[in-house]
Amino acid sequence: MTLTTRTLLALALLAAVLMGLLVAGVAGVLARLDGATVPAAFTRAGVAFAGTVALLTAVLALLAGQ
Repeated sequence: MTLTTRTLLALALLAAVLMGLLVAGVAGVLARLDGATVPAAFTRAGVAFAGTVALLTAVLALLAGQ
């Protein structure tokens, strides 16, 4: 694996984490607006973050051929 490929994969992984943070923030705010308690909103945000990062990482692994 060349340095360029590793760099692109690292950038894609960073983008996946940033997308997960965005999704988690939206999920937490929507949960809070729906009347959930703060701990429940954090739980929903954490689940949304984990699901998003797991899905995007799986897609990246599929595209990378590894």
